Amino acid sequence: MSPTPKTLVEAFRQTASELSDAVALRTPGDAAVHTWAQYAAEVERIARALHKLGVRPGDRVAMMLTNRPEFHFVDNAALHLGAIPFSIYNTSSPEQIAYIIGHAGPKVVVAEEQFIGKITEGGAASIDHLIDVADLGSLETDDEFDFEAAWKSVDPENVVTLIYTSGTTGPPKGVEVTHRGVLANIEAFQKGYPVRRGDNVTSYLPAAHAVDRMGSHWMHMWQGTVVTCVADMAGILGALTEVRPDVWVAVPRVWEKIKNGIQAMLAGAEEDKRKAVDGAFEVALRKVALEQAGEEVPQQLLEEYAFVDEVVFANIRALLGLDRMRYAFSGAAAIPKETLEFFLAMGLNIVEGWGMTEVTSVATCNPVGKVKVGTVGPPLEGMEVKLGEDGELLVRGAWVMKGYRNDPAKTAETVDSDGWLHTGDIATIDDDGYVTIVDRKKELIINAAGKNMSPTNIENTIRAHSPLLGGIVVIGEAKAYNVALVCIDPDAAAIVAARYGLEADPAVLAKDARVHEEIKAGIDAANAKLSRVEQIKKFTILPNYWEPGGDELTPTMKLRRRPIGEKYAAEIDALYA
Repeated sequence: MSPTPKTLVEAFRQTASELSDAVALRTPGDAAVHTWAQYAAEVERIARALHKLGVRPGDRVAMMLTNRPEFHFVDNAALHLGAIPFSIYNTSSPEQIAYIIGHAGPKVVVAEEQFIGKITEGGAASIDHLIDVADLGSLETDDEFDFEAAWKSVDPENVVTLIYTSGTTGPPKGVEVTHRGVLANIEAFQKGYPVRRGDNVTSYLPAAHAVDRMGSHWMHMWQGTVVTCVADMAGILGALTEVRPDVWVAVPRVWEKIKNGIQAMLAGAEEDKRKAVDGAFEVALRKVALEQAGEEVPQQLLEEYAFVDEVVFANIRALLGLDRMRYAFSGAAAIPKETLEFFLAMGLNIVEGWGMTEVTSVATCNPVGKVKVGTVGPPLEGMEVKLGEDGELLVRGAWVMKGYRNDPAKTAETVDSDGWLHTGDIATIDDDGYVTIVDRKKELIINAAGKNMSPTNIENTIRAHSPLLGGIVVIGEAKAYNVALVCIDPDAAAIVAARYGLEADPAVLAKDARVHEEIKAGIDAANAKLSRVEQIKKFTILPNYWEPGGDELTPTMKLRRRPIGEKYAAEIDALYA
């Protein structure tokens, strides 16, 4: 057995040596395929080229790329030099790019042609070298450079990347995480969620996000997975049937799209088939309900479930490309309970976890086979959790960030002198150690009567009953009742437009009475699950889509509540008129 590596670079060298002829990186349809030996050779070549360009230990190397093998080459090459690679969200505006480049001060930026214009507009004057990714192969290399000595001198305390938080308010902060912290997080993962050599995984979430960095890059370097790079996030569902991942990661919006797709497919099926599937879900959801209540599942129900799993759910899993999946993570935001129960009923081991950029990736997670729906599970081994006096979740462990780049004051404000990271999330912890996130500390709604409410809980309940919705924000601070702004999901727009013979334009759909009634029916169904004070009394359908990285959503699809309140002040006032 190989010794435990002290750095990610050392982990990569071990893996590439042991799996030299195995596939490491690929793209759908095998348009590009790279073995570990080819991967290692490309890393060395690019490292020598970066050294020729003047990159030295501690220097920053920025990337603005879609999900493609070249991201792995450049990031890994920079790590071998002791440099700090980091990614910029592809949806960033020129102003945001300018801020990040000015803050991080990269010596080299590698980008796709489609993003170079935004980079130059944003202030590329401070960059020594702006390289089109298409020109990587023609870069001049430093053949006299002692490459082996360079990677062997990388220290475990070296910063492995900067992850710029896509903050819902204010400029992003540059979170610094180290080799030691990343490896500690991976070790904790492996104890409860083992990833095996040769496991198929996908890379489709933004590389600037900690979830993709961990799941398809850092973990890959140590555990030797086969990564399929999907350049366009919209293509991930189609890629699943080819990849058939062994382990997978998705954000709640992706799970919701899969659920809505299954339900739309069944709605158009023959009556006999639809009744059979409805009956299978009725059996499966009874089983899930008993398990969640901690009650024993009767033998007869277990036998009924085994039958419907074999004749119904196994076929659906295969149709989705999830038939080989041992487990999947859901994170980055809260998943609606109904959505998670839907997939558990289908026999898919989806475990919801919680993390934040400041804890490298994940700190708590539901164990496989012991999921408590609505919670984010107990802490991973090596991570401590407790609640502050006001209910704020505090965490402490080996993979808490080194700090915010060039901001010791903000770092000290976030991580106290005892090493506890103040997360900003209000939470509860049950007797079994499972953590439940109530909401962000600063986002709780306190209505005119002084009632505290979680807008995220209300929004998730509505979303679970409204497949047409792409975005929803609940308003109610200091008000007598709650209202909501909603927008239609772009994928659902095409379906509903075809159903009613309309143009698939959000402005057209927002005005149609039939669309309004469909959304109202979903909100009414959700209101039946909410307490009276939580219920939505009025709503308006906005005539536009909300896209990640836009005015309303961060690149990781978190709501920008304050900017939304400002942008749609007139619509909100009208709902309270």
